[in-house]
Amino acid sequence: MISVTRLNGTPMWLNALLVEMVEESPDTYITLVTGKRLIVLEKADEVILKIRDYNRDIGNHAATIKIQSMEELT
Repeated sequence: MISVTRLNGTPMWLNALLVEMVEESPDTYITLVTGKRLIVLEKADEVILKIRDYNRDIGNHAATIKIQSMEELT
């Protein structure tokens, strides 16, 4: 889970694995795989960095690289 801030200033915890897209125009919109869209106070770069850090923390990034390496060998 990553922490983001709603427009009214309240914190919200978001499942980073459900994020499909992050866009900034000028507000930051997070689109989930369910189709739900959220508007948050953080800039898109901040949200993307939080998602990257989360994926590294749970080992998702390393697992993806390992699978890609194994696929290249076959």
